[in-house]
Amino acid sequence: MDPSLLPSLAWFAHIAQHRSFTKAAAQMGVSRAALSQNLKALEKQLNVKLLYRTTRDMSLTEEGQRLLEALAPALNAIEHAVGTLEESRHEPAGLLRINASRTAAKHFIEPHVGEFLARYPRLKLELVMDDGMASIISEGYDAGVRLGESLAEHMVAIPITPQVELVAVATPQYLSRYGTPATPADLVNHNCIAFRHATSGAIYQWEFSTIERHARHTFSVEPQGSMITNDDDGMIRAALQHVGIIQHFDFAVKALVERGELVRILQPWSQPFPGFYLYIPSREHMSSKVRALLDFLVEKRAG
Repeated sequence: MDPSLLPSLAWFAHIAQHRSFTKAAAQMGVSRAALSQNLKALEKQLNVKLLYRTTRDMSLTEEGQRLLEALAPALNAIEHAVGTLEESRHEPAGLLRINASRTAAKHFIEPHVGEFLARYPRLKLELVMDDGMASIISEGYDAGVRLGESLAEHMVAIPITPQVELVAVATPQYLSRYGTPATPADLVNHNCIAFRHATSGAIYQWEFSTIERHARHTFSVEPQGSMITNDDDGMIRAALQHVGIIQHFDFAVKALVERGELVRILQPWSQPFPGFYLYIPSREHMSSKVRALLDFLVEKRAG
């Protein structure tokens, strides 16, 4: 269909429904002459007469009546869709698709899902856990959650967590039996539980850093041990069974450390770095559902 016909078809429908150029022109904020000329151009383009016009009356031709009957439902559907969009600018509604790393989803989104959906009852949430770096635009997501250091430069990113640390931990029983490593180099003599990225298939390299002369020096260590898993919760469960040492985000093991079930080691080599960010393609024309998610996560960070 020729898109240039759409405005003229909409104008024809208004004229036909009012049975008056004057009333239709007043409602649409245009002149009567402009409407008349537009209708003449449409009839010429379609090569069919749509209206009979006299100085006192107006009626639809048979072809005009058929066209109006076909147009009316379609134009009503368009009007409803546009109205729904206008509504959604003010009240969050519809499907909100979020792509988040497993750790971010489990710790910063899942614990608040009930409160979020209760606050915005017209929203439907789809949470996809993905440890890769999804293209939220090409894959149809509204937003993503990732570490700040892994975000593409062109993305708009808003911090939703404080700074985080990667910490090495083990049970007191393991450390009592095998000793406590004094430096990352000592890990070669320990059983290190490794994490395999589900997306890339690569083994995660343990990261350590120090601050020397006001400069940060970062280095990595390849974990060697008797177990590899692609589930971070499974990694923690294995550590709690005294299998070996793990490295994880501080917030993920905080409660276990506070209860004494796990013990932090190698603390001088654990330095804070930017945490997790909500990232979106653009702030321009941000939908109300994305704005609601952003405000909610920032509120949770502040709380």
